[in-house]
Amino acid sequence: MSMPRKLSAAGFGLVAVLALGGCAATADAPDAAETTAADDYYPVTVTDMAGNEVTIESADSVAITDNRFFQLAADWDLPVTVAPLDLFSPENPLKDSSEILNIGLHTEPDFEQIVAADPDLVINGYRFSSEERAQGVKDAAPDAAFVEMTGPEDQPADEYVVDSITLMGEIFNRTAEAEELISRFHTALDDAKAAYDSEKTVMGLVTSGGEINYSNPKDGRGASIFFDLVGMTPALDAEGSADHTGDTVSLEALAQADADYLLVLDRDAAVSEEGQTVVPARELITGSAALANVPAVRNEAISVMPADYYLTEDVFAYIAVLDGLTELFETA
Repeated sequence: MSMPRKLSAAGFGLVAVLALGGCAATADAPDAAETTAADDYYPVTVTDMAGNEVTIESADSVAITDNRFFQLAADWDLPVTVAPLDLFSPENPLKDSSEILNIGLHTEPDFEQIVAADPDLVINGYRFSSEERAQGVKDAAPDAAFVEMTGPEDQPADEYVVDSITLMGEIFNRTAEAEELISRFHTALDDAKAAYDSEKTVMGLVTSGGEINYSNPKDGRGASIFFDLVGMTPALDAEGSADHTGDTVSLEALAQADADYLLVLDRDAAVSEEGQTVVPARELITGSAALANVPAVRNEAISVMPADYYLTEDVFAYIAVLDGLTELFETA
């Protein structure tokens, strides 16, 4: 994709704040050699995922609330100054950063931290996309360019990945990195599709609070995205919800579906507190007498999403799940 000065896109990762000495101009006019690529790139105009045209004057201080781009910002070494660190994966290198102000959880966000950071760019979305929370972010940073990363509800997951990563590349002048990441995603998706036999059935599950719950293939938390992406055949097509703990369906009903494969979101692995005893999803499922004769359990054809999937739900998590499905389809 070309990168003109005015850009648009069709459609939660971070680093320590850049040293002030590297960002601020001295009293004297800066030498031409000291002008950074970022200085040359901005201002830039993009179209965010909500369809709003946004002009970004600079990106020296970034607030980011959308967990789907936390790891991306870490990998791209972006100058994040404030974020909901409580939502970060333990695997994210900036989870315990002392140089990023912490908004806390989306349930009770501390917007004063955004005020203190005074960012010039906000990357907002997902758990902060409700009207009330988004307005709270805007009010805390009224002078910042506000980029909404939540797209239309009916947008296919693969289309969202491409559009949102492309947009992030446009915002931060990382077009090449964005294209490489999108290519990795497409490769993982193509491999999973090629490995899957549509005559084999798949069931999505969520383990939460030590319980085994159902994740429906239309909009259930976790697995539903991959039913759509890979074109998997549901073992059980019962109605359900998008509830983050899954839906309560009797183990007997789940067993009767005779799924060939299970795709499992282990929510407990992501949200359990330190010192809390948690039974891993695979152990919980294989230890269930009611599910013992299900083909997927009998054949150990179970793919468990990364432990931090519930926190990340980003392109990296998608790639990991797709790679896991490919291995499952090829070996089980």
